[in-house]
Amino acid sequence: MTQHFTDIDDLSRDDLADVLTRATDLKERTQRGKAHPVLAGQSLAMIFEKPSTRTRISFETGMTQLGGHALFLGPEDIHLGHGEPIRDTARVLSRYVDVVMARVFDHADVTGLAEYATIPVVNGLTDDAHPCQTLADLLTIQETFGDFDVDVAWVGDGNNVCQSFVRGAAMTGIDLTVATPAGYEPDDETMDRAAELGDAPEVTNDPEAAVADADVVYTDVWVSMGQEDERAEKLEAFDGFQLNSELLSGQKVMHCLPAHRGEEITDDVLESDDALVWDQAENRLHAQKGLLTFLR
Repeated sequence: MTQHFTDIDDLSRDDLADVLTRATDLKERTQRGKAHPVLAGQSLAMIFEKPSTRTRISFETGMTQLGGHALFLGPEDIHLGHGEPIRDTARVLSRYVDVVMARVFDHADVTGLAEYATIPVVNGLTDDAHPCQTLADLLTIQETFGDFDVDVAWVGDGNNVCQSFVRGAAMTGIDLTVATPAGYEPDDETMDRAAELGDAPEVTNDPEAAVADADVVYTDVWVSMGQEDERAEKLEAFDGFQLNSELLSGQKVMHCLPAHRGEEITDDVLESDDALVWDQAENRLHAQKGLLTFLR
């Protein structure tokens, strides 16, 4: 049976530990300049409805470092969901390449690809989930603290990045508190699934209470791609949820990037020695290489 990665909990706990171990090993090999062409001759199709700096570069570079080849397929390159049913795209790609990564708006497009593909399908981001980011987040926390006995506060929108991290925290035993304005909490499905996986996070509308005992404070943009028409409403709703020197007191800081400096996070916090964001960004490369070698 083909293993897909549509959200972080498509992996078992043992699988997740395996992927992170592989990522650590591949990162060490990369830093030592040691070649690791373990996917030589294999191809990755990268479907993009949404642009991204980190997703494209990390997957394309990662596949090259693994000895394989990556193909960029933008909105004008294929007929995903328009002109051709998703199931047909999945079947055809399965005859051409070895793995598909899709960064799209609708989560159903990724699950649809996974339903009909006979090769692994990886969710590079949807409006509901961003599990590749969670892999990088978990790798960063593990590197920084040595394990997952860590208190993390998510401050901001309960968006796709948050929802995948909620599941990842439950799987690893991270003590997570989510602070959002009322109405912006993670959805019920995410909370219910976290309870099944381990523990659902505490949810509050008070960012100061959330960060008080945190080792790490994590945020993301308030206005995600495709939500530009909600900008004024969101900026008003998220007043008081900015990561700044008044809110923080020496906690490590995470952000999946790109950051809207001066909105969800101040420039001085992002540039501080407490920021883990550049490690997170680098770890997209290594975590995804670990994932690709696991899936293949």
